[in-house]
Amino acid sequence: MWVGDITYLRVGTTWWYLAVVMDQCSRRILAWTLQRRRDARVTRAVLAAALRRRQPAPGLIFHSDRGAEYLAQPLRAFLAAHGVRQSANTAGPGDNAHMESFFHSMKAEVIRGQHFATATELRSVLRRYIRYYNTIRAHSALAYRSPIDFERRVA
Repeated sequence: MWVGDITYLRVGTTWWYLAVVMDQCSRRILAWTLQRRRDARVTRAVLAAALRRRQPAPGLIFHSDRGAEYLAQPLRAFLAAHGVRQSANTAGPGDNAHMESFFHSMKAEVIRGQHFATATELRSVLRRYIRYYNTIRAHSALAYRSPIDFERRVA
């Protein structure tokens, strides 16, 4: 099962949107993108990158909130064409807890209190953090292993 969500981050005086896809089991960030807009084209692009990287068998479940960028017909058709079953929460914001937890950790550890003058500067910080998150950061739910270490041990 994969999960996805979008959060907003300030660059100068403008909001930018970070779209992320995570493997729920290992907590590994599979793909991400930072864009000025928030729509189904952005979520499709980040999902396409994750699918190219992982090439999952048909039957994968992709879970998200009920935002328009996830429920739009072009995205739903894209998922169906790739054999991905779509799941969307109905219980409220806590239903996508894995993604919300990632966003909370990221903002607390590297975003909060920082001023980003350019998207390039923010992307650089995100790239470093996601590399750290996937390869080094210990997760209590993974027996204090990083997502990549957890995947290696499970395989």
